[in-house]
Amino acid sequence: MKINVGFLSKLAIPVGVVGIVMLLVFPLQPWMMDVLLVMSIMLSMISLLTTMFVEKPLQFSVFPTLVLVAALFRLSLNVASTRLILTPGSGGGSAKAGQVIEAFGTFVVGGNFVVGMVVFVILVIINFVVITNGAGRVAEVGARFTLDAMPGKQMAIDADLNSGLIDEETARTRRAEIAAEADFYGAMDGGSKFVKGDAIAGIVITIVNLIAGFVIGMVVEGMTATDSISTYSQLTVGDGLVSQIPSLLMSLATGVIVTRSKDSPEGGIGGDFTKQLTQSFSALLIAGIACIFLGLIPAMPKLPFLVIGALLIFGGWKQLSALKKSEQEEEIIVEEDETKPAGETPEQLIEQMRVPALEILLAPDLIDLVGANTDTDLLARVRGLRRKVALESGFVLPPVRTRDSVDLPVSTYVIRMSGVEVGRGVAPPGKVLALGDALDDLPGDLTHEPVFGLSGKWIPVELRYNAELGGATVVDRVSVLITHLGALVSENAARLLSREDVRILVDGVRQTNPSAVEELIPAMLSLGEVQVVLQGLLEEQVPILDLPRIFEALSVKAKQTTDPEQLIEAARAELGPSIVAKYVMEGVLRVITLDPLFEQSLLESVRPGDEGSQLALDPDRMETFLNQTREVTEQAEQTGFSVVLVCAPVLRPALRKLVNLGIARLPVLSYTEVSGAKVMIETMGTISGSHAISG
Repeated sequence: MKINVGFLSKLAIPVGVVGIVMLLVFPLQPWMMDVLLVMSIMLSMISLLTTMFVEKPLQFSVFPTLVLVAALFRLSLNVASTRLILTPGSGGGSAKAGQVIEAFGTFVVGGNFVVGMVVFVILVIINFVVITNGAGRVAEVGARFTLDAMPGKQMAIDADLNSGLIDEETARTRRAEIAAEADFYGAMDGGSKFVKGDAIAGIVITIVNLIAGFVIGMVVEGMTATDSISTYSQLTVGDGLVSQIPSLLMSLATGVIVTRSKDSPEGGIGGDFTKQLTQSFSALLIAGIACIFLGLIPAMPKLPFLVIGALLIFGGWKQLSALKKSEQEEEIIVEEDETKPAGETPEQLIEQMRVPALEILLAPDLIDLVGANTDTDLLARVRGLRRKVALESGFVLPPVRTRDSVDLPVSTYVIRMSGVEVGRGVAPPGKVLALGDALDDLPGDLTHEPVFGLSGKWIPVELRYNAELGGATVVDRVSVLITHLGALVSENAARLLSREDVRILVDGVRQTNPSAVEELIPAMLSLGEVQVVLQGLLEEQVPILDLPRIFEALSVKAKQTTDPEQLIEAARAELGPSIVAKYVMEGVLRVITLDPLFEQSLLESVRPGDEGSQLALDPDRMETFLNQTREVTEQAEQTGFSVVLVCAPVLRPALRKLVNLGIARLPVLSYTEVSGAKVMIETMGTISGSHAISG
């Protein structure tokens, strides 16, 4: 029959706890007492060693429960041993309570009751006064600080998630770790009380054993006072030591696990001790010299002092030698770098000539934005933005070079694409940006948020809490810069998609859907033509995540034409549901339409050109159309919903170019895209060409 080890391990603790409770009722044989006492000592020793070798306290999360079970186990053994010691006729002489208790009593007492009691009292003082009280206080403070830090840690996780630094699964794992950490230190606060109570109970039981044993020995067993004291003091001290030693070990384990740092990457507390105690050669050398001088004092044993002092000096000398060797290696590397000619070879000159696709220039006083703190480190947030763009838009943002520039005004940053400035803003050190209407009472410099143009103030970071209480939205400097960078990337995504980026994307599709690539590239379209199509999609904020579907649509259309504009429209038609989904609110797509007669006249005005189709309208008619479109759009947006302009597929490219001249925020969709989405449509207005008709 196959034994289910997992099932038995689940039963071990419940059965063991029930067995411990039974010890309080049923008497034990001396040999059974010996086995259980050895188990108690080994359980405490294993617990102590485990606390030293785990890398972080949460890896031993069952410790608070283990403290409770171990304390109950020791107290049950105390009761059982008391029964054996005080029961007349339970055995012969001092062996009546088992050989473990007898051996501890004989070894420590050694025929001298006073010595045994002194040793026992010293152990009790060490356990109860020093270790237990200290561990209890540390556990109490640790639990309070851990609970107080929970909201801040949760907010930091939410900020990392919102900025794209981590995904939802990682955020969920971190939240679970924070909750587990709070539960652990809260439980340790209570667990330390078990340790303290166990120490007190052990003292009381020992006193009871001593007094009761003395009385029972004289009254019941007829011993003389000397024999009674000799027998029962030996058994009592032995029993007290057998219970206090595991209690001392468990108290020490409690102190170790609550006083150590949250994480020990060096392989447990031993690695941390070795590394940190020997990190200073000065401390080792001075301690070694002092040890040798102490050994020279008359009547002092010279050998221990001289040997230990010599070892310390040797260790300090080794540390000093290793440090000097490391510094020499660094100097050699620096000298090699300095002797190399700077920028003299053609390769070096070509490297310096390269223009980064995306670059952030920082004024010298903004260098603190590039720091080690994950929440405020610009480089970490840029990595998060690159990940977010890849997951949302479907292309990998090129590396963002960040450097300082002494030519910039104080607190100014500049964002450049291919060497051309596309955005500029300020981020004063020591301040945060407060946005809202109630900012009059806050001191600070008036400004406008760079993306949405909202009015705000740069206020001292110390006033952040006050601003939030007043209803303002407060944003840190890195978030302002990253939001600005993200908006510019979204607006200029088509410029950032290079031929090499397209090749990488195509290779990725080839691995999972090779037929879609082989049919299209290079048989029908070149890589450059595919790049133009993808840039056209990104220019109108259409994600290119579903590349296999885009390639399939291009394969069908490319048999008829290779005109980029028509290829883009074919891809948009295939992606229609996902395009429309961006503008659906509460299950409804709110649209602005064209009067049929006016739409027909626009269709007749479409003219092909090198830059795509254009609308051949006279200036007056164009201005009238843009004014009417702006009027209907503003009226529709007053309802709180976003709207789109819909038209015939053939008209859409030319109409979008015209609309973007006056209303850049108004998306233009075709009937084909909207009909493929299968959503409810509400008309918010109609443009007739002569006057606007509101819906």
